[in-house]
Amino acid sequence: MDGDSFEHELPPRSAQPIWVHFVIDSAIAFVATALVLWFFGTPFWAMVLIALVLGSIATPLTRRWEYRQLLARNSSSD
Repeated sequence: MDGDSFEHELPPRSAQPIWVHFVIDSAIAFVATALVLWFFGTPFWAMVLIALVLGSIATPLTRRWEYRQLLARNSSSD
């Protein structure tokens, strides 16, 4: 067994809905920036707003990345 193959192949699946990417990307942006913004005294509502903006910027990128990964995974199992 080489490092690129698995004993059990993963079943093909479709990409997650775009709102799932938005929620996860926004949550990651909040966690990544909250401590720094809190240190500078940024209000909580502004932290949430910044996280939502960063999440909306990252959403199309992460969705495209997931789509390419799933396409590669599904085509390699053929």
